[in-house]
Amino acid sequence: MGCVRVGRSLGLRPLAVLGVTGSIGVQTLDVARQLGIAVVGIAARRGTEDLIRLARQWPDAAVVVSAPNDEARRRCEQELGSRVSFGPAAVAALAATPDTIIVNGIVGAAGLEPSMAAAAAGNRIALANKESLVAGGDVLAAAAAASEAEIIPVDSEHSALWQCLVGETNSVRRLILTASGGPFRGRTRDSLADVAVADALAHPTWAMGARITVDSSTLMNKAFEVIEAHYLFGVDYDDIDVVVHPQSIVHSMVEFIDGSLKAQLGDPDMRLPIQYAICYPERAAVEDRNFDITRQDLTFEPPDPATFRLLGIGYAAGRKAGSAPAVLNAADEVAVAAFLEGKIGYLDIEAIVEHCLEVVEWRPMSTVDDVLAADAEARTVAHERVVSMAAT
Repeated sequence: MGCVRVGRSLGLRPLAVLGVTGSIGVQTLDVARQLGIAVVGIAARRGTEDLIRLARQWPDAAVVVSAPNDEARRRCEQELGSRVSFGPAAVAALAATPDTIIVNGIVGAAGLEPSMAAAAAGNRIALANKESLVAGGDVLAAAAAASEAEIIPVDSEHSALWQCLVGETNSVRRLILTASGGPFRGRTRDSLADVAVADALAHPTWAMGARITVDSSTLMNKAFEVIEAHYLFGVDYDDIDVVVHPQSIVHSMVEFIDGSLKAQLGDPDMRLPIQYAICYPERAAVEDRNFDITRQDLTFEPPDPATFRLLGIGYAAGRKAGSAPAVLNAADEVAVAAFLEGKIGYLDIEAIVEHCLEVVEWRPMSTVDDVLAADAEARTVAHERVVSMAAT
């Protein structure tokens, strides 16, 4: 495996960055700028001023807005002219750009269809969209296998596992995903009943979007990562463990059959896993990124499944497979949005997810349409439950 200095040609394919105005998208552009990688396309849900500003900074990139309002559409057309296109089909077309690395930082189930388009085109997918694997793992894995597309994880935990597994994928005893524990680590279940939105958004180590931050606080995010790890690495759920590591320095670990453990450590900086997914199997040297191991105080503890029940619920949905993970994700997305809007309480998130898994009929998943149908049904059930809870 080589090491390439910044300023030297990496010989990398250009990038298309989906979800470009979000945290992953902005940091991907930082990496591209630092390493001198071409960006041929950027996409965002709304035609905000942030998107227009980024489009000006990357004048050679095609621009896609998936769901603009009338004013945003007019503004983008005025500022960007023929460079801009609109709608989900345009996002999928961008993801299918030949010989391109697609960084999928879209939030939510809307990221599945662009992932499928990138896979069908045989592109490398630097995947930060959890829902692509959580909701559509079976269909995306099949599409990638058919075209020999690469799916390389951007999540820090899965990037860590990927790095630990390089060269020895056949001797794994178990994967160990680390979790920060979020802002409520050590709290009792009773103490979570009156959690405020601001408290749930106060993550101790990572700066992330609102939904993923709330999911981190409930450990649902870790449940999603367990499902992702199952699909990414082909490891049984019984061999994927979660350990709480508050410092977020050890990003994950692999235990091998001889009892040895391999871990990947680093500062909580998403630019590193983004860069690794883009440059793999090379490593690009970055001079201003240094890690001082002597300043670290590392601790580990088991999760509390009785207090944070969504972790166990997520494991169960993953084992059930079929439509269950898609329902899990859709119900959580609706419930978290309702919590952020003040319509339901913190523990109601868990109740809504559990209700949807009980009510929505299980079925196998063979196509994207199957996934989207399960997703839509779960959202309907979840919205109805939110209305019912809000009325009481």
